[in-house]
Amino acid sequence: MAEEALAIAEGKYTYVHEVGKGPPEAIDAHHIVVRRSREKGSNLCLFTLLLFAYPSFLLFRQGKLDTLHIWSLVIMALLIRLFLKKPVKKESVLILPAFGVQLETQYGSGKTVRQFVPISRILKPVLAECVTPVTCYWSLSLIIRGEEELMLVFKELRPPVKMLAPIWKALCAAIECGECTEAIT
Repeated sequence: MAEEALAIAEGKYTYVHEVGKGPPEAIDAHHIVVRRSREKGSNLCLFTLLLFAYPSFLLFRQGKLDTLHIWSLVIMALLIRLFLKKPVKKESVLILPAFGVQLETQYGSGKTVRQFVPISRILKPVLAECVTPVTCYWSLSLIIRGEEELMLVFKELRPPVKMLAPIWKALCAAIECGECTEAIT
């Protein structure tokens, strides 16, 4: 099976589009990969060391444990837990034209969460702008037959619209939604 691949990098995300050619049908794979920097890990280690060193220094200097030390240690533990939680490495959309769409989330720990949606249940893909008091981002969702809420395609990541548009177009083509592909050019 021959494959073609296209990659676009923007900010902390890389978009990879793979099209498998061959029988019985082509599998259209869209991946959003998070690019991690080594600098972030070293900065986290340095920050954690400094956060731990200050209350320890005060503890040894004064010889007693007070509220400042306890709160500093609690905050340090919470920050370490926050940074060590399951980071997402990659989220993928696999389009199987005759069968459906498989959504995959791959975590840094190696765990992969998959969800399959049959093509007959998808009414329409939706590309929407989400505005909050703090930020503005784009999201890709699916309107599912019989469901009251939209199903988010990328549950963990917020890639730019430049990367979401080709995925949206591919989803429209897979469910044969003619009005979808005319909206964005």
